[in-house]
Order: sequence, then structure tokens, then C-alpha cells
Amino acid sequence: MAEKLFSKEEKQQIVAAIKAAELQTSGEIQVHLENHCKGEVLDRAADVFAMLKMHKTKLRNGVLFYLAVEDHKFAVLGDGGINAVVPKGFWDGIKEEMVKHFKEGKFTQGLVTGIEMSGKALKEHFPYDADTDKNELSDEISFG
Repeated sequence: MAEKLFSKEEKQQIVAAIKAAELQTSGEIQVHLENHCKGEVLDRAADVFAMLKMHKTKLRNGVLFYLAVEDHKFAVLGDGGINAVVPKGFWDGIKEEMVKHFKEGKFTQGLVTGIEMSGKALKEHFPYDADTDKNELSDEISFG
């Protein structure tokens, strides 16, 4: 079901949001979907974060949007570089905005909103520099 949650066009919208956000920041954003969450959602998101090697970014400024589709669970997980500079509860605010869309069945809009909000925060703390920044991680949605 995870791979079928979004149409081809919706997947393109999500990837486009990632690319647009990353043009403002050196931060890296990834989306990972799977059907079921094995264990606690934050623990599973941390496992996926490591599996995707998101902790290997130069500035430790990766953000993972993890969704367990059939279990109706999701997490937004930022790396240590980001968590050191954003206020406490920052990710909760993003999740709350995403939930508003998810409750209406608007999963694409929920993800796009979360990605855009993360991109703005990353821009503030990790601005994009065309001379030195490179895309360290894939912008494509991954599936488990």
C-alpha cells in the first residue's frame, strides 16, 4: 500500500517540494514510506535515518519524514546539527500542521507542508551556498 499511496503526479509534487526546499539550504530532506512500523515510531524512524545514511551529511542537517501508512503513524526526525539550533518542540509544530492535512486525507499536501516548513527553518540556520553545496542525499521517495 505504501508505494500506492501517492499517484505518479503526487510523488512528483513531493520530490519537487524537496528540491525547492533544498535550493534554499544546505540541509537534506528525505521521505520514506513503508506499510508497517516495526516498534515505536521514533525508534523506527531513527533506524531508517541510519539505513539511508542521513547521519553522514557534512553538517548533520538531514530531515527525515517517515510514514508507516497502514499503521497510521509518522515521525519527523532531524539530525543533531539541526536539533542543536531549532527550538524545543520545533518538530512537533511541523507534525501538527501535517496532521491537519492528513486528517482530511490530503497526504501529499501534508508532506509538502512539512517539507516547506522544514526548508524554511533549514534556510535560516543552514543557508544555501551555490559555490560549496552539493546534494548529498537522494531527493526521491524511498520505500521499505
